[in-house]
Amino acid sequence: MKSLINKNRLRLLPSLMALCMLLLSGNIFAQDSTAAETTPQVEKPKPVKNTFESIWILNNQTVFVPQKKSLEVDIMHRFGTVNNGYEDFWGFFAPSNIRLGVNYAPINRLNLGVGITKLNMLLDGNLKYALITQTPGKYPVSVSYYANMAYDTRKDPDGGIFKYNSQRFSFFHEILIARKIDDRLSVQGGISLSHQNSVDGYYINGKDDTTKVLFKEMKFDHFAFSLSGRLKVTDVTSLLFDYDQPITRHPANNPSPNLSIGFEFYTGGHSFQFFIGNYQFMSPQRDNLSNTNSPFTYTDKATGKKVDGGQFLIGFNITRLWNY
Repeated sequence: MKSLINKNRLRLLPSLMALCMLLLSGNIFAQDSTAAETTPQVEKPKPVKNTFESIWILNNQTVFVPQKKSLEVDIMHRFGTVNNGYEDFWGFFAPSNIRLGVNYAPINRLNLGVGITKLNMLLDGNLKYALITQTPGKYPVSVSYYANMAYDTRKDPDGGIFKYNSQRFSFFHEILIARKIDDRLSVQGGISLSHQNSVDGYYINGKDDTTKVLFKEMKFDHFAFSLSGRLKVTDVTSLLFDYDQPITRHPANNPSPNLSIGFEFYTGGHSFQFFIGNYQFMSPQRDNLSNTNSPFTYTDKATGKKVDGGQFLIGFNITRLWNY
């Protein structure tokens, strides 16, 4: 009888050991699960927002591209220069220039736009693509590419202005690099290429119907760089500046640099910029190629002529952004 009892106990021993192992393993798994649940999740860095409030910073574009399905309307105005004083009320009553524009972002990172300008009835189409967006720990700056194509729509039935239709076209390309230093300060730099299909000069027609160039006043391509910045004074008010410096030196008609300083007032989708500067065309290629208003006096090294400074004008930009 004793031997039978001992045998039964021995038979129960493996079952008890298996049960203990099962309980222990369940406790271990539960501890692992709890540890996994309490492990903090590492959040991915998010791109910096609101480097600029508008696609414009006075006379220049910014790296800013509105989010997908955003529609923006632009109204831009440049008065005459202030040099005549009270005679034309510091340019307010002088001949002015106006541009109307519409922009739309069909997809993220891409903005498309069209516009028309009063001077020369210049029709333009443009695009901007955000290549890189400033992201902590990943990208220290934002980089965007901007391109513009303009077409001079003035009537010329006698061909006195344009011999060929291709002469009406001009083009502009720019790489913009910006960094939001902190919540108040943002800075931006850009390098641009402007191209004109036609330049004035002296030409003669050969016997074989070819054209020989005797002298060209300007080159077809023009390089320049720009510096811009924004300093927030309050949540809705910012101090803006931009400076544009020509790089290419032409045989004649060298364009002058531009210096603009002003304020921006922003209230949720609506931006109003009021400033004083030198550019008047509101077409980037025309401003870079044809600006004759200089902020300071200098001597043109190509021609030796003195260029008078202080030729400023007052302007404003109004933009309205809708998100759908």
